[in-house]
Amino acid sequence: MELNAKIPPGPLKDKWNYYKDHAKLVNPANRKKLDVIVVGTGLAGSSAAASLAEMGYHVTAFCFQDSARRAHSVAAQGGVNAAKNYKNDGDSVYRMFYDTIKGGDFRSREANVYRLAECSAQLIDQAVAQGVPFGREYGGYLNNRSFGGVQVSRTFYARGQTGQQLLLGAYQALMRQVAAKGVTLHTRHEMMELVVVDGKARGIIVRNLDTGEIERHTAHAVILATGGFGKIYYLSTLAMGCNASAIWRAHKKGAFMACPSWTQVHPTSLPQSGSYQSKLTLMSESLRNDGRIWVPLKAAEERAPNDIPEAERDYYLERRYPAFGNLAPRDISSRAAKERIDAGFGVGPQKNAVYLDFSKAIKEQGKQKIKEKYGNLFDMYRKITASDAYTEPMMISPAAHFSMGGLWVDYELMTTIPGLFALGEANFADHGANRLGANSLLQACVDGYFVAPYTVSNYLSGEIKEPRLDLERQEFVDAEVSVRAQLSGLLEIKGSKTSDHYHKTLGKLLYDYCGLSRSREGLLKAITGIRELRNDFYSNLKVSGEEDEMNGELEKAGRVADYLEVAELMCQDALTREESCGAHFREEYQSPEGEALRNDEKFCFVSAWAYQGAGKEEVLVPEPLKFENVELAVRSYK
Repeated sequence: MELNAKIPPGPLKDKWNYYKDHAKLVNPANRKKLDVIVVGTGLAGSSAAASLAEMGYHVTAFCFQDSARRAHSVAAQGGVNAAKNYKNDGDSVYRMFYDTIKGGDFRSREANVYRLAECSAQLIDQAVAQGVPFGREYGGYLNNRSFGGVQVSRTFYARGQTGQQLLLGAYQALMRQVAAKGVTLHTRHEMMELVVVDGKARGIIVRNLDTGEIERHTAHAVILATGGFGKIYYLSTLAMGCNASAIWRAHKKGAFMACPSWTQVHPTSLPQSGSYQSKLTLMSESLRNDGRIWVPLKAAEERAPNDIPEAERDYYLERRYPAFGNLAPRDISSRAAKERIDAGFGVGPQKNAVYLDFSKAIKEQGKQKIKEKYGNLFDMYRKITASDAYTEPMMISPAAHFSMGGLWVDYELMTTIPGLFALGEANFADHGANRLGANSLLQACVDGYFVAPYTVSNYLSGEIKEPRLDLERQEFVDAEVSVRAQLSGLLEIKGSKTSDHYHKTLGKLLYDYCGLSRSREGLLKAITGIRELRNDFYSNLKVSGEEDEMNGELEKAGRVADYLEVAELMCQDALTREESCGAHFREEYQSPEGEALRNDEKFCFVSAWAYQGAGKEEVLVPEPLKFENVELAVRSYK
């Protein structure tokens, strides 16, 4: 079995233009005959739905929140990257492309990454036109700041609310089309199953979360823009509702899953303060522009941070990675923090954090300047911790954050199921084994605004003669029966343990054995533990309430059931990749200095997994990665 990434011919810088020049089109009169389903209304989903509706297609959009504005895109705070070189510091499309390839530890496709960098400039212009209030310099020009893994300033920002402001722009575009009847929006609806007809994605089964009603919907193409699954670790920076169910159920219908073990741990989260917590709070990576990260030189230090003199502080990122310092990439910064914490130098009540100190920046720039840049983040920190980060260092800690893995897609962002597309964090396409900060908002917007309108149209050009399907077709009937059987099956277990219990237990297993570091021994323990936990789940789960009503416990149970399957594939993927790359750090494969050790000879490929059926081992289908424009090099930030 071979995978065809459909990468266009020609030089790297010309591939996207070649694709657009040769893509098939649908004339305006035919577009209104074609239906597109979009699942998810974050940045990727809203932008795709609005763009396709603007073109004339009829779009039906679904989200499980009560408003598209509540999508988790709002949580990406620090900024969005674009190669516009406003700071005149040597940036370019190629440099952004190279930084992203290197940041992902040379485990992503050149063509997809170059397109991301190439389209980045267009996004800023579009967002400004939508009214996104990017930070500006005194003269009115858009301002930039730096993020981890780069040595230029290419990150555009709206204080610490960039994701929210970009989503408001996309939301306005979406609601304009809702008002124009180009988009039919269903809030509080969750996708339960993908419907495949004659080998093509032709619809979905959804559950109305307010009434429990099961509904069938058909279209000529289906787009999944449902975000990532970092919440599988339970304690993460993600909202409680974030889940893997939509992409996982598509996977079980034939869409390959790529590199599920590549999950990013963010270095600047607030530390866990107790076992009662259900999520962690993300502090923007932008804070690392001016904040210095350190731990005491003395283990088990009890003094307050301001009482520890400069000579007794270890600025470990500046010490270990002098070229990038506090702006080292996320995977490296997170592992470095864990190493210091595990060695006994952690701070805080539970000794599970490190310091992020702004005293030097405040002394040099003044408190007002720091407040202009990060005021809302400092306010949020004070509300949560009752501490003033202007007068004493913040405490931060690594936390599960972003899924680089997701559904395998080709250059057109289409999965291995014809007609099923995956955008944004739902796919694996652009980040390799580690994502650089401020590229998540970029990918979501580029996929929705600039890529999907061309690639989905190219696919739909062959579907013009296909009629709208009868919802009584056997494929829809069978899919609904399957959904109802799963829901009733969960309700009928009638055990004594909640889905939260299983989610917490699973999260700890993954943190311990498939988190910031992994080993063969630990991964085998995790796989055994996950299988035992899954067996217990189907014997002892307790779900209160009924199927045909609003039932949050039933929603959670279905998502945890999927997590218990995703988790095993995550560990299997990590087990088979016998190298360290990016966020995947195998303890057996590291340099004498403790850095990741890639094996390009054996593992320079994307791990795509094919579902074989319940209880059967998934099959690994590698997609070889070819590097014709960059040289594979040891990833160094020293």
